[in-house]
Amino acid sequence: MSTFLQGGIYMILGKKRKIGRKIEDIRVGEKLKLTEKVEDKDLLLYLGLTNDGNPLYIQHDFASQTVFEKPIVPSIMLTGIVTSAASKYLPGPGAHVIEQNLQFPKAVYHYETIDLHFEVAAVHTEENVIVVEVEAVNGNEEIVIKGNMKVNPPRIIDRLTADAMHNF
Repeated sequence: MSTFLQGGIYMILGKKRKIGRKIEDIRVGEKLKLTEKVEDKDLLLYLGLTNDGNPLYIQHDFASQTVFEKPIVPSIMLTGIVTSAASKYLPGPGAHVIEQNLQFPKAVYHYETIDLHFEVAAVHTEENVIVVEVEAVNGNEEIVIKGNMKVNPPRIIDRLTADAMHNF
């Protein structure tokens, strides 16, 4: 159960947490830039969680025999990086991604740094949905991710709780 305190801060599981921005606070054209470097620990966590043993992701000998020439980062892991930007920053905690349309025109390799660019393309207040355009480039300025996502910004509703009945 969440309890509102003030200024967008809620008590969640006994800790104060700031929620993301509500739809009325978001404007078309807002931008966010993040830089991510994919490390071994990240890949090992992903592979352990998903039990994905694709040799293209972890075996240098195998990958060297493919068109990629070396191990690549799984596309679904990159999708997670994109999704987490909505949860952490735009619009932030309490947001929920309801749709993603992403393309991966170039592979991302282990230890590569990518710059992710997000821009609010549409705000649909009545539906509590924003559309965020996504583009990521590698160190050579090549596009490695392109697409968009639809996100529900956090919307906290006041409910009748035991606290509301405190004066009775």
